[in-house]
Amino acid sequence: MSLIDKYIKGIRFLLPAPFTIAILITLFTLVLAFVWPESSVNRDLNSLEKTIFILKAWNKGLWDVKGLAFAIQMMLMLLLGHVLAISKPIDKAINKLLPLCRSNAKSAFIVTFLTLLLSWFNWGLGLVFGAIFCKKIIDYASQFSISINAGLIGAAGYSGLMIWHGGISGSSLVKISELGHLTDLAPETVKNRVPDLIDFSNTVFSPMNLVVTCILIVVLPTIMYYLGKKTKVMVPKTVSKPKEDKEKTNLIGIEILDHSKFFGWFIGIIMLLFCIFLAVSHPATRSFQFINPNYINFTLLAMALVFHQSLIAFIKACEKAVTGTVGILIQFPLYFGIMGVVSEIGIISDLAWYFQNISNELSYPIFTFFSAGLVNFLVPSGGGQWYIQGPLIIQSTIEMGVSLEKSIMAMAYGDQLTNMMQPFWALPLLGITGLKAKDIIPFTLILMVVGFMVFSFALIIF
Repeated sequence: MSLIDKYIKGIRFLLPAPFTIAILITLFTLVLAFVWPESSVNRDLNSLEKTIFILKAWNKGLWDVKGLAFAIQMMLMLLLGHVLAISKPIDKAINKLLPLCRSNAKSAFIVTFLTLLLSWFNWGLGLVFGAIFCKKIIDYASQFSISINAGLIGAAGYSGLMIWHGGISGSSLVKISELGHLTDLAPETVKNRVPDLIDFSNTVFSPMNLVVTCILIVVLPTIMYYLGKKTKVMVPKTVSKPKEDKEKTNLIGIEILDHSKFFGWFIGIIMLLFCIFLAVSHPATRSFQFINPNYINFTLLAMALVFHQSLIAFIKACEKAVTGTVGILIQFPLYFGIMGVVSEIGIISDLAWYFQNISNELSYPIFTFFSAGLVNFLVPSGGGQWYIQGPLIIQSTIEMGVSLEKSIMAMAYGDQLTNMMQPFWALPLLGITGLKAKDIIPFTLILMVVGFMVFSFALIIF
């Protein structure tokens, strides 16, 4: 058995399904809250009262209205990005690119480059685009007897998860750009000291992140091109093509409106124009303060309508894409419940005090980067991870005088780095392409090593 096979077997043996992990973390948190030595609750209440208090805190966090709103925002961001990726214009664009992919190295370079660009814009769009592009290249290579390494191309299609959290749809970054979110998430002791928001000019478009993003967009495709020259290749087996949906022809009455390509397209154009108006009319346009989760989702909705044209085509695409949002829908409330418990009991404050004692202004962002990479194995959702690590980061940075923006970016970098080792978000790609995790992980691990060097260097230099 190869080292990669052993690694995959180990992952399967040690890590259950993400929902099971969320349940186990919840149970661990409840027990931890019960025995936490520093908590005043543990000193003042008897065992029954303590249990009831902890469960009430959990239930309160579980159904936190602002948390649930965040979950819906993230679901829509993934859903609409997926819907865009399976539209006919995207499909046609991929088909036009296929003649350029007549070698293993060129295919790996092109898929990596485009997937990175699209994932920076929207991670759902980039993930599904990469999967579809990979599938089409495999079919194209099979049809024209072109030798490729399907695992390498699959890894190229997954590479966008190395850049997404530093992009426009990064869960923590879009949320902290929303007025009042930081105050809502911050522990009580520092609520009056946190900023109202942190706009994109200090995160996504900060000098550090722009340098990191540009380096990755140049270096990662180049490395994949080199690997494409060195890896073993073969002509892939023919893969059956999915059946295309046939358009309904015998329309009656108002059904014409449902299927009208002009009507849906027109509504989308009007919405896009309004998006532009919102951007240019905002008093802080230059600092990108108009960008928040709602603005991003509104723009994605408008683009999806324009790309799919008819309303019925848009809805059918949504029906295909919605299954990918189940993880967010069912797991996020559990993470909110965990947050409710650790906040009420005072665990966040105690951990913040501990990290302040072992860190300084230089080492804290690095420490956050490492810890985020580890947490990502257990909480493979950037949004869920932000709700768990966010309060700790906020309190520690405020009390230590460390840059909050840089520390949040460090968390984002750690999260996206170990996506290359954590196969959870690769599941949609594996399902579309027919590949296995062990086919792509040898190559994604190489990308992870490169990303580690880039992220670490940036956090030390800037």
